Amino acid sequence: MATARGLRIRLIWLVVLAAGLLALALGLGDGALRLTMVLSALTLVAVALGIAGLARLSAWSAERRAQMIAALVGEDAAPCFATDDLGQILYRNGSAKARFGAEPARTLVGLLHEVIASPSAVLYRLQQRAAASGAAREDVVTRRGHLRISVHRIAPARFLWRLEEFQDRGPAGRGGAEGLSLPMVVANRGGVVLFSNESMRRILGERPKRLDRIFAQPRFVSGEEVRVRAADGPLRAIVAEVDGAGDRREIYLVPSALGDEPDTIPTDFENVPVALLKFAGDGGLRAANAAARGLLGAAFAPHLSFHELFEDLGRPVSDWLADVIAGRLPAGAEVLRLRLGEEEHFVQVQLSRFIENGRSGALAILSDATALKRLEAQFNQGQKMQAVGQLAGGIAHDFNNLLTAISGHCDLLLLRRDREDTDFADLEQIRQNTNRAAALVSQLLAFSRKQTLKPERLDLQEVVSEATHLLNRLVGERVALRVSHDPALGPIRADRRRMEQVLMNLVVNARHAMPSGGTITIETEAVTLGIALERAGARLPAGDYSLIRVKDTGCGIPPDRIDKIFEPFFTTKRPGEGTGLGLSTVYGIVKQSGGFVFVESVLDQGTTFELFFPVQSQPDPPPVEVDPELLPRPISALQRDGSGVVLLVEDEAPVRAFASRALRLRGYTVLEAENAEEALKTLEDPLLQVDVFVTDVVMPGMDGPSWVRRALEDRPDVRVVFVSGYAEDALSEDQARIPNSVFLPKPFSLTDLTSTVQGQLH
Repeated sequence: MATARGLRIRLIWLVVLAAGLLALALGLGDGALRLTMVLSALTLVAVALGIAGLARLSAWSAERRAQMIAALVGEDAAPCFATDDLGQILYRNGSAKARFGAEPARTLVGLLHEVIASPSAVLYRLQQRAAASGAAREDVVTRRGHLRISVHRIAPARFLWRLEEFQDRGPAGRGGAEGLSLPMVVANRGGVVLFSNESMRRILGERPKRLDRIFAQPRFVSGEEVRVRAADGPLRAIVAEVDGAGDRREIYLVPSALGDEPDTIPTDFENVPVALLKFAGDGGLRAANAAARGLLGAAFAPHLSFHELFEDLGRPVSDWLADVIAGRLPAGAEVLRLRLGEEEHFVQVQLSRFIENGRSGALAILSDATALKRLEAQFNQGQKMQAVGQLAGGIAHDFNNLLTAISGHCDLLLLRRDREDTDFADLEQIRQNTNRAAALVSQLLAFSRKQTLKPERLDLQEVVSEATHLLNRLVGERVALRVSHDPALGPIRADRRRMEQVLMNLVVNARHAMPSGGTITIETEAVTLGIALERAGARLPAGDYSLIRVKDTGCGIPPDRIDKIFEPFFTTKRPGEGTGLGLSTVYGIVKQSGGFVFVESVLDQGTTFELFFPVQSQPDPPPVEVDPELLPRPISALQRDGSGVVLLVEDEAPVRAFASRALRLRGYTVLEAENAEEALKTLEDPLLQVDVFVTDVVMPGMDGPSWVRRALEDRPDVRVVFVSGYAEDALSEDQARIPNSVFLPKPFSLTDLTSTVQGQLH
């Protein structure tokens, strides 16, 4: 009707405007303006006639649609309505007028406001579904029962609604529930109370509107005890919930015994061979069986709370218990630290929710996890040491490239200067500091177990005895050095120079722990293990070992630092007194030699380092006789007798530039390649003669051994010099399969490089 009234107003305005234009046109003389105004007026009249026709057609269609709707649902026993997309009621049948009245110009939302809660959300949801699929239906809980709302799309922006009401006749209906002596309410899933009986209203002192007005806890489960906000104070009751029709919840309250009933411990609970604890909702301990009391120890008390028993790990343990009891978290397990007792003790606690006498609580199953936690800490320490070792090895490799370039170009400058030259001393200082840096990098490689070792069969007693003179000079006058040997000590296989370095580092470390003096004892002992030994996270296989023990009477190592002493750059010394690489070097050398290192320390009493090395029962193979003509000949700084073609493959540009210049200064013809692919492309020329390959081992793309093997297929007589910032051990297997190859570690000097190449050629 509002739409038709708007069309009539628009038609009147169009007619008035057309008449005004005609009147103006009649007042004008002949001309184009008069003709234009007449045509405009006629156009407006035509538009008005068109709109009038459309309005008449729309009114006829609406009237026809109303007749069809009336014929379809006019006599329906259920209330029916036709609405537009805004919810305005366009038609209602007789049942709708009888049920809701015949008041005009009302929306369907306003009509159902007194019948259901939140009618706008329900009707909007149904209308959207009907607009998409043609029809929709939903059952909604009402105070009288429940209401089935059906909607159909009958035309664009037109909908037909049908309402079917069902009154409850069961015990939850208004009439039946009022006579119940048990307090009960009917609520929807959103917590809105649709009905409460007289018994419930009498307890609360009012008619509740929401469930949170009745219950103190936001969530509860049927069969458990709840606290009710009664008019005379909190009341305990057992809640029983029944699913009602539609989306309805029927909630009944059953009286609960007043007072706190003592928790009874059944015989099976007390004697079950599993540690069990029962906790109340507030975290208090209700009961503990015999196994649990034995696990918790003598410090256990019967009235401890959950957070007094267990220490927080990441989050408060009381929050975890509360979440499990409230049902916010499922049953689960955590490893927690016991607060009882002086020693560190861990238990795995598995919590699960239970209901006893209507009260919710938590059952905790305990198992000892101390050994597991210690094993985890040892594994984490091993993983950390491995990661730090990989990092140290990578840093050492990159530094070796830098040091090779620095020392190499320094050697090139020294070739052009005499000792009387003013720059000679500065260049010599650069070279010496480069050598010091190379020694530091060597210590990093030792920790990462990537240094080059020259193992041989050693008598530890002989090694220690030979090093004693130097060690006596290191300890000074305030410290006494005592050495004792086991005559049954077996030989080991290790690098002599590195073993001396291990002893020196341990003795120096012990001396620093005794600033006021003391005694350092070095002992050797033959040890035989009949079975494998587990110690400090390491496993020593059964067998014969030679043991070196270094003891001091110094200040000791604090327990919180003993796990860090082998880490690179960890030191307790003041700045300038040490690099923190001494013990990490010991760790790397011992591990790379196949041994084991352990440390024990007591504050203010001293520290003991024990080094186990497997006994080497097999003698070393006899040395291979080498033709003296094949040995590299020493060359002087000014000798220029090199001849031959060298293919130099190095991805580091500064190192490649130095090596190329050094070899050319010795008279070699040098071909340069940045990577393996470029080197293979250079060798595609069959007329090219190459005498020596000088190649880095680790490069982007194809590595050194791979491209050399491919190149030797066509040039089997070419000799090879491998260079690398890593240890020779990383190359040994590949190099063994490549004939006529030698290894030159970085950083190398000009003389090292040229003499190695000349040794390969001659």
